[in-house]
Amino acid sequence: MAKSKDMINEKMSEDNIEDKEVETDEPAAAEARHEGRGSHDGRRRGRSRDRGDREPVEKEFVEKLVKLNRTAKVVKGGRRFSFSALTVIGDRKGKVGFGFGKANDVSEAIRKSIDKAKRNMVKLPVKNGTIPHESKGFFKSSYVLLKPARSGTGIIAGGPVRAIMEAGGVTDVLSKSIGSSNQYNVVKATFECIGKMMDARTISRNRGKSLNELWG
Repeated sequence: MAKSKDMINEKMSEDNIEDKEVETDEPAAAEARHEGRGSHDGRRRGRSRDRGDREPVEKEFVEKLVKLNRTAKVVKGGRRFSFSALTVIGDRKGKVGFGFGKANDVSEAIRKSIDKAKRNMVKLPVKNGTIPHESKGFFKSSYVLLKPARSGTGIIAGGPVRAIMEAGGVTDVLSKSIGSSNQYNVVKATFECIGKMMDARTISRNRGKSLNELWG
């Protein structure tokens, strides 16, 4: 009996020693956790500082979605949707293009149209924020008229014509769209107007005059 009591007392003393060891270790562990948290926060702060130091990268082209169309095909399992996108892009420095893309997903259709627009860029003559002269364009039953305007007039145009002028860097222009209001036809007619515009450098070279004499 006495032997068993001695064994119990020894066990209790061992348990007390272990409890004391655990108690003494807790502050050290908390301190280590705090240091680790601090270093982690420091890393986070450093990352956020790095993000703030980075300068925003400007896009090369301005992208404008003119029209997004959805079509549905009825099949045995239900309806299958496909999308078509008409996009206009420009660098705001006298270069514009348009593209038409089709896909089963909206983002893919827009991406295809942008890729086609980049391959079909044309030069838009711009002088003091306006076009050099009046121009007319026809495509099927759409007719578009563009006229130069004074500084401060703004872009007097709507829908597709406005998107093209803004993407090309024109700030003052007068326009009129007559006939069909189909956006694809209006875009094609507007690009025909741009194709008919004369470049000042080419004209001055053909006439044997300087650019300043030609523009006045």
